[in-house]
Amino acid sequence: MDRRHLTTGDGRLSPSDLRLWVVLAMALVFLTLGGLFLAAPALGALIYGVPEPEGAGRTYLRAIGARDAALAIHLAGLGLFSTRRAVAIVLAGSLVIPACDLALILSAGTAAWWQVALHGMSAGVLAVIALWMLAPAREPV
Repeated sequence: MDRRHLTTGDGRLSPSDLRLWVVLAMALVFLTLGGLFLAAPALGALIYGVPEPEGAGRTYLRAIGARDAALAIHLAGLGLFSTRRAVAIVLAGSLVIPACDLALILSAGTAAWWQVALHGMSAGVLAVIALWMLAPAREPV
């Protein structure tokens, strides 16, 4: 099967490339998480792995929501209008987010195993998709 049609000549993703849809789905997940942290910080704290803070502490949870929403917009914009390489660079750079999140929840000592696993899985997914973005379309056999 000839897959050269999956990307444009300049390395951008086309609608026929599954990688575009995976990036857009990931953007939707981050947008949903961002909205959750902004609208319901208590639920966000539960998912994130920290106790729900009082007062001004909720502002930090909302900052996590804004960070996730911004990442969603970056991924969607790059996936639709930039190159696979640009998407891969942003995904690889975004590995800092789950790494720092893991460090924070582990240092707090309040996270359940599933919350630690969630952040670890997030890092794994970002890494795998970043590498997948760099893989060339397969030539016909």
